[in-house]
Amino acid sequence: MLGLFKKKSEKEKLNAKYMKLLEESKQMSTSNRTEADRIMAEAEKVLDKIKAIEANEAGA
Repeated sequence: MLGLFKKKSEKEKLNAKYMKLLEESKQMSTSNRTEADRIMAEAEKVLDKIKAIEANEAGA
């Protein structure tokens, strides 16, 4: 019950966004490959942010 109102960390938010973008890219790949590639590039940027956060956590 205590975890019910816990705010998500930046890493959790980015991870959710990354998963959403991957799913969106997968769906778009069958109809519009250019748009799917654009979404995948955006997902890669989000993944880079996640990796940077993980590196900071490991170094701290």
